[in-house]
Amino acid sequence: MTKTEEFDATPLSVDETRTLSILADMIIPASDEYGAPSAGDAAIVEAILTDSERKRPRLIAALSTLEGLSREAHDVGFGDLSDEQRDGIVASFRDEHGRAADMIAALTVQCYYRDDRVMISLGMEPRPPHPDGYVVDQGDWSLLDQVRRRDEFFRKPD
Repeated sequence: MTKTEEFDATPLSVDETRTLSILADMIIPASDEYGAPSAGDAAIVEAILTDSERKRPRLIAALSTLEGLSREAHDVGFGDLSDEQRDGIVASFRDEHGRAADMIAALTVQCYYRDDRVMISLGMEPRPPHPDGYVVDQGDWSLLDQVRRRDEFFRKPD
């Protein structure tokens, strides 16, 4: 499949969007303690949809698979399951369709940690990392001494 064939901005149906929102909420729930929204928040789900344009067919297929597992096990759609039933379906989905589950998790996490509200709840400025960068506390560089003493195991360039 070429990159052009993979690009597909087909919008998700209302049920697919609901399933994605519920799944994102399961991946990262809201935190009252830190004042952070869940990843199922409408703005974050919208960011997931925007970022997923190139993977849209795979995302739709994954959500369809999740829906199929739900209907097969409980005769209802994923959005109509109880929390306990959803946990079981998601566990099965992760076991049987790990790559699809990883794709959804990666999209969710990437979009979640770009949200300004999340950055503020982490005590960080809601801004891009460049050009200003971030201050990183210096660690204990002596932890690398064993690595520095190791024999070279790579081929030197010509």
